[in-house]
Amino acid sequence: MYLKTDTKTIDFDNQEEVSKAYQEGYLLTRLGKERGVVNQTRSIRINLENFEFTSENRRVLRKTEDLELHLYELPYKNYSWEIHKMGKDFYDFVSGAGTMSASKIKSMFTKPEIENPSYVFVYKKGDEVVGYCLSYINDSIVHYSYPFYNLDLRDKNLGMGMILKALESSIDNKKKYFYLGSITTEKAKYKLQFKNLEWFDTEIKEWSSDIDDLKRIISANSIGH
Repeated sequence: MYLKTDTKTIDFDNQEEVSKAYQEGYLLTRLGKERGVVNQTRSIRINLENFEFTSENRRVLRKTEDLELHLYELPYKNYSWEIHKMGKDFYDFVSGAGTMSASKIKSMFTKPEIENPSYVFVYKKGDEVVGYCLSYINDSIVHYSYPFYNLDLRDKNLGMGMILKALESSIDNKKKYFYLGSITTEKAKYKLQFKNLEWFDTEIKEWSSDIDDLKRIISANSIGH
């Protein structure tokens, strides 16, 4: 279930216009046929002003100390077929077959002129690349968009560790907000493991920090479906 209250196309090359759209609850999407297509949804973000990690965040960071983060602007020069295989296998497993095609993953890595991600976080353990996250980044915001990792690792801390490493990088680079996409079902409740959370209330078109209210809405939607 994807909640969408509006769709429009914005000027992707205008950072201020993109940031303004995000402030109004819109997120860049991979479903359009051109750059700049955004959907208004129940977006969730972390306000990085005076942000602090929770004790659980710090525990995961300790468990993933060997995880190295590298950031590259797209197109990704080291692209190979193993990347879209890893991504397709991951999304087939966590979201269902056909959720993300290999061709779409390849396009997002190699054709930034028609796709919305602008950077990729690359995660390594030693010499081995273990995960990626296609993201939109400008001077003030990071949208952590399409993460995936090697399922063979069976590391239950890896997914959250990847988010936390990107979050650390965003703080170091003086970003204002770290967007985690939308939150509409119980499956996305892992996004609630942070301080300074804000979510876009699509009913009143305003940001809220009332996480208990958000949990009630998610639970009600899950029961209703």
